[in-house]
Amino acid sequence: MSAPQPEPTPSTIDASYAQRLQQLSARGGLLRRLIDPQRPYRWNLRRLDLGFVLDIGCGIGRHLGHLDGNGVGIDHNADCVAACLAADLVAFTPDGFAASDHATDGRFDSILLSHVVEHMPAIDAVALVGDHLRYLRPGGRVVVMTPQERGQASDATHVVFVGPAEIRSLAAATDLDVVSISSFPFPRPAGKVFTHNETVSVLRKPVTG
Repeated sequence: MSAPQPEPTPSTIDASYAQRLQQLSARGGLLRRLIDPQRPYRWNLRRLDLGFVLDIGCGIGRHLGHLDGNGVGIDHNADCVAACLAADLVAFTPDGFAASDHATDGRFDSILLSHVVEHMPAIDAVALVGDHLRYLRPGGRVVVMTPQERGQASDATHVVFVGPAEIRSLAAATDLDVVSISSFPFPRPAGKVFTHNETVSVLRKPVTG
C-alpha cells in the first residue's frame, strides 16, 4: 500500500487562486454591498494620497478600484490580469508591463505592494522591489501592506511573516527610507485575533543628485 501523497502547495499563479479571490470578493451578496467592509481600507489607501500608482501583485484589482483607476497593475497570474481588464482597469503580466509604454523610468509617484511580500522568501521580496524602483520617481513612496498573525495563518500561500523588523530589513536592502510603520484598522494586538488587521509600511525612495 503506497503512502498518501502530500497535498500540492497552492500557488498564487494558478487559475484557482484568481477564482478564490473573485469568490471572496463576491461573498455576502447584497449584505456585503450594504455594509461595504472595504470602506475603511479604501479610505486608508486614499488618504495616503499616492498619486499615480504602480500596484505590484494587483490581484483582481481591488486597490486599483479603490484608487479610481489612477494607476497600473502588474500580476503574474494571467487570470487576475484578465479580471482587472474586464473591470476596465489597466493591468499587465510582468512581460506585458515590460513591453508597455508605462515601463518608463520615474513614471510613477508610488509603488504599492499589498499582501504580496508575505507570499515569497525575503530574498525574492528584495529582488521584486529592487527590480521596480527604476519606475518610481525620486522621493516617491513604496507602500507595503502585510497581514498580522491571524491573517498570516489564514492563507496557505503565505510563506513568510512580514512585521516591522522584516520591513526594516527590506528597506535597508533596497536603499529605501522608512517613513512609518503602523497597524490598521485596529492597534497591533488585534492582529492576533482579527484576520484583516494589517501592517501598513510607508517607505521612501531617496532624492539623489
